[in-house]
Amino acid sequence: MRLYVILLILMGTLFGVALMIGPAGIAPLDSLRALVFGGDGPVPLVMREIRLPRALLALMIGAALGMSGAAMQGYLRNPLADPGLIGVSGSAALGAVIAIQTGIAATATLALPLSALAGALIGVVLVLALAGPRGGSLTLILAGIAISALAGALTSLVLNLSPNPFAANDIVFWMMGSLADRSMTHVWLALPLIGLGLGMLAMMRRGLDALTLGEDAAQAMGINLVQLRLLLVFGTACVVGASTAVAGAIGFVGLVVPHMLRGLVGARPGRLLWASALGGAVMLLAADSVVRVILPMRDLKLGVVTALVGAPLFLHLIYRTRRGL
Repeated sequence: MRLYVILLILMGTLFGVALMIGPAGIAPLDSLRALVFGGDGPVPLVMREIRLPRALLALMIGAALGMSGAAMQGYLRNPLADPGLIGVSGSAALGAVIAIQTGIAATATLALPLSALAGALIGVVLVLALAGPRGGSLTLILAGIAISALAGALTSLVLNLSPNPFAANDIVFWMMGSLADRSMTHVWLALPLIGLGLGMLAMMRRGLDALTLGEDAAQAMGINLVQLRLLLVFGTACVVGASTAVAGAIGFVGLVVPHMLRGLVGARPGRLLWASALGGAVMLLAADSVVRVILPMRDLKLGVVTALVGAPLFLHLIYRTRRGL
């Protein structure tokens, strides 16, 4: 319980910080006053249309990636598992890249995120078709790797066939992940899917705890493994697809956060779900604040910062795993 309270305090503090910083140079108290009491001036407009949606998206996407990472690692019983392992993020990125390359993204505000969601949906259907309704975790991993590889190859092909350097530039920057220039429209687009996905992943709590004893023991305890796997795939697809659709590819949150918190919640993957959701929100709010403070005029991408933090921790995890063999 103490861990949840600490994470909630951190999340609330960083959410407030995210609302108070930005290139507009508004005093912290003035920014919060404008957000609460509103008005028609430029300050309330900046708070409602720029800073609030950005902070909300960082909170939602961080929680989504954190919980999906914990669910993936608990189901596969592998601390190196990542939400992108089942190919959803790669498929969503491919859908967005095609929209940018063909010019569909410029036709409407929601054309880009909707194209990414369509890509994620196609990726999930292909993964389930390849893995089969009753396949084990190994077939799910292999199907996810195959779809990820295919989506990555097609993304490279689309990038290679870009009609001009500007389109290629847009694709490369979008794939780095960012929360800049997002609006409440993006929040309302992602919120239902992320809420639905978090709900499905939270329902896996008892099943994940039972799986620590093995699949046979879990079935003996009344756990439906087929239903558990469908909850994992569709829940991860909802949260990762929606996150990638509105913010681009942001890696390492789902991999690093559960690993950092696992030792604090004990050997029960079910308890790690909500702790990782809070931890993921803390990590992404902190990373987005760093992006805006360090290089406010250079548009440092959020995915670059999470990779710079996550990659060394990932290497440390591999080193510890190798020592344990």
